Amino acid sequence: MRGLVEVDVLVSEVGPRDGLQSVKATMPTKHKFHWISALAEAGLREIEVGSFVPAKLLPQMADVAEVVAYALTLPDLSVTALSPNLRGAQAAFVAGVHKITLPVSVSESHSLANVRKSHAQMIDEVKAVVALRNEQYPAIQIEAGLSTAFGCSIQGVVPEDDVIRLASLMVECGVDEVGLSDTSGMANPSQIRHMFPRLRSEIGVDKTGSAHLHNTYGQGLANVVAALDVGVTTFDSSQGGIGGCPYAPGATGNIVTEDLVFLLESMGLRTGVDIDRLIAAREVLASGLLGEPLYGYVPGAGLHKSFRYAKELV
Repeated sequence: MRGLVEVDVLVSEVGPRDGLQSVKATMPTKHKFHWISALAEAGLREIEVGSFVPAKLLPQMADVAEVVAYALTLPDLSVTALSPNLRGAQAAFVAGVHKITLPVSVSESHSLANVRKSHAQMIDEVKAVVALRNEQYPAIQIEAGLSTAFGCSIQGVVPEDDVIRLASLMVECGVDEVGLSDTSGMANPSQIRHMFPRLRSEIGVDKTGSAHLHNTYGQGLANVVAALDVGVTTFDSSQGGIGGCPYAPGATGNIVTEDLVFLLESMGLRTGVDIDRLIAAREVLASGLLGEPLYGYVPGAGLHKSFRYAKELV
């Protein structure tokens, strides 16, 4: 297994959760183990391995506790999971994850569709999760992922002030960090450049988490560059670009991990990820989801002769 290397940007792989829960096929548990191992071998140091939700709602996630247990055996890997409520969070805590993400929608109509809770109900849920963590699992980190932070395909425009207000409420509830999610892929670089500095100014650098970007309108990597310009250093992405949100009509998957890593390394930013090994991991994914379309430019084009990893440019 690879040892830790210094990085400039953290690439957080969310395919085993955001990706797998959004496709019809269910990847066998042992194949998930193989895929997650291949991702870790490529140098990814944080992987969201699943979602703690009822199996009747998402059968693709029925084995999440087993997957967490396996992922915890991999050295140097931060194991994260999504938990939409107190019950899911408690199961994630018991399973031993290093961090959970609570999906908190800025658009109340999206919140009602996605987690069946109003803003007031979700805030109460976050408080309960934090209280449980503080009492019994103090080492586990909690991130509030603010869904639909840049627009909602149900509500439409999401005011920036609403995002900042909800982020502040999350910090008051006691979460460790707040990330912004472009659930519907509606964000543009101008929004990104304006929103993240406001967030950082309001809640602090130490509380500002990841950019979770989708590529519905093909703006994903442009938004990455905009986020880099204003100091964002953690990005969620999904291998092969699989994923989406069933309650964000028309939304496609996350930005493609392979393309994201290539972009960052080409810009002289160290990710610690080996692209050839990452493409090998993609083959594991493809064999576990036969017929499922995968996206991305780098796997088809390969690394050009002038490509150099950021560490080689120092």
